[in-house]
Amino acid sequence: MFNLFKSKPALKDLIPDNYVDIHSHLLPGIDDGARTFKDTLRLTQALMDLGFSEFITTPHSIQHVWDNSTSDIKKSETSTLLELEKNKITVPFRAASEYMMDDQFVKLFKEGDLLTLKKKHVLVEMSYINPPIQLYTILFDLQVAGYIPVLAHPERYIFYNQNFEHYQKLKNAGCLFQLNLLSVVGYYGEGIANIADKLLQKGMYDFTGSDVHHDKHVASFNEKIKLKDWMPLKEAISNNQYFKKD
Repeated sequence: MFNLFKSKPALKDLIPDNYVDIHSHLLPGIDDGARTFKDTLRLTQALMDLGFSEFITTPHSIQHVWDNSTSDIKKSETSTLLELEKNKITVPFRAASEYMMDDQFVKLFKEGDLLTLKKKHVLVEMSYINPPIQLYTILFDLQVAGYIPVLAHPERYIFYNQNFEHYQKLKNAGCLFQLNLLSVVGYYGEGIANIADKLLQKGMYDFTGSDVHHDKHVASFNEKIKLKDWMPLKEAISNNQYFKKD
């Protein structure tokens, strides 16, 4: 049943108390997210206040931009956990990565050196300018290597927005879709909010993530959603329970 005649809620009102976030940039000084541990602490606490109960934070791994190795990320995770505990934050907080699907990524998964969200689920992204030339070969080889691709924020790849057959092709190729929550309040623009709405109505999203980098992102959870019907969003949010720490 569509919620057409109800006042639209703020995004924060749709976040359950047990929300497991699978996409954020909270490790300090490692990419374009939190710059210092002070930022990490403030952002983590603010998200907990919204109902976030677990974090799988995902620093970028992009060749020649953020060359974050598995060992670099794990080292940052260890030191950050110690500091969080000193500040009495003991919720599950672990690190994976958001991998750009480039040549370096192919090398990493062929060597079995990926940080996954859970088991074999790996968060991947592509350039906002154009998809990789060998996109479907990468996706196929990734799955042959035993991994399951979770595509970050498909609604933001505007080169697909005029032809929804591309999204179906990605799903057919084995991609799971992760919605950026802020897309539904128009943070990235009205057009992207509309695409997110259409993908939600078609039931194409598997999971959600905050993709929080900074305070402005957190503040945007106070904005009202722009969806016609928010039940598909609630369902996608609830699916994140799959990633709850065992």
